[in-house]
Amino acid sequence: MPGGIGKLLIILGAVLFLLGVLFQLTGRLPWLGRLPGDIVIRRESFTFYFPLTTSILISVILSLVLWLFRR
Repeated sequence: MPGGIGKLLIILGAVLFLLGVLFQLTGRLPWLGRLPGDIVIRRESFTFYFPLTTSILISVILSLVLWLFRR
């Protein structure tokens, strides 16, 4: 069982690394967060923003990465 904990820590570290890279690149990728399907509602004194498509895209990418690590 000790190997299982080590593998889990490696996977968590890799996921955190990928998230860090993603957060660093979001300033350089102007389309991230402004994809078609992201919901923006603007009123006079209120703005509601829900990045639906961006969230789905990030979820799919993370699912693929985790699936690759589990193989």
